[in-house]
Amino acid sequence: MGASTATTDPPAGDVGPPGADGLPSRGTLRSRIRDLSGAGPLLAVDIGGTKMEAGIVTGDGRVLDRARIATPGSTDPEKLFDALSSVVSEIVERATEQPIACGVGCGGPMEFGGRTVSPLNIHGWRRFPLRARLAALVGVPVAVDNDAKALAVGEGWVGAARGCDDYLAMVVSTGIGGGLVLDGRLLDGSGGNAGHVGHVVVEPEGRPCACGGRGCLEAEVSGTAIAAVTGRPAAEASPDVRRLCGTLVGRAVASVASLLDLQLAVVAGSVALGFGDEFFDAATEELRLRCGLDFARPTRIEPGGLGADGPLIGAAAVALLRQDGAATGGSDDAGHESDPGVSVVQGPDMREDGR
Repeated sequence: MGASTATTDPPAGDVGPPGADGLPSRGTLRSRIRDLSGAGPLLAVDIGGTKMEAGIVTGDGRVLDRARIATPGSTDPEKLFDALSSVVSEIVERATEQPIACGVGCGGPMEFGGRTVSPLNIHGWRRFPLRARLAALVGVPVAVDNDAKALAVGEGWVGAARGCDDYLAMVVSTGIGGGLVLDGRLLDGSGGNAGHVGHVVVEPEGRPCACGGRGCLEAEVSGTAIAAVTGRPAAEASPDVRRLCGTLVGRAVASVASLLDLQLAVVAGSVALGFGDEFFDAATEELRLRCGLDFARPTRIEPGGLGADGPLIGAAAVALLRQDGAATGGSDDAGHESDPGVSVVQGPDMREDGR
């Protein structure tokens, strides 16, 4: 069993940490999730290129039970879904109380709300109707979002970004993803794919990327890229490789910080957390080197605060945040251009003051 590393709530009246100017920031992430939390257990599902995982998460962000399976290498979409169904069904059958909703974090890109998903590192799913299929399987409302966006909400709920209005959350693992929170809102973008920091170019003449570009952060730093370049899994990377990966992540964060006026970048995932201080020290050094603007200089990079529980806590946070736009068992997602309560370009309002 896992448990979150929730921190203490700010004192009453505190609207968040000081900004770069020393004044209080404008709100916190928690309001909408807080309004819905505590109602019952949540089914959380994390889908990645290496593993598929399901768990039961409480309304205050604690993981009670979990099960996982290796992601099949098959290109048959139904074999992939069969594997996912097996691990989800196992958790539901073990649950002592029926979950009230299901939240899913999945690699992207995807159509808004996860109506269809096309993860770059799961080749068998191209425009796969994940949300409707899961809703039919579990019989409770299902909400789907990008796995790194899910982590961003989870870190703001009970993790390292708690109380922060403006931050980037990154996953550096098999692939690289990101989620952005600005002014207390999770950014979606026109199609729900905002935050793909893994496709920020950090080496213009670098390696080809699965997205079709070249020199993307994911093509240089992901676990897949490290194995391709070194011939060894990321866990066996040399100190020089670990530092180089940190440097390139710091370079990407510096660009995002200067563009979006961020306070914080929270970096999680098996590669980043496994590389430890060598990675984070190099990332911070590069961030300091590249951030020349006064407002960007205070930006900091910190390890994710949820550890191995982060993907499931993030998926549970999606279930709470996106309930208005969730699909229910037997629903048909086809033909819908937008989801009520979800299709807001700047994302659902998650500020304390509601503005």
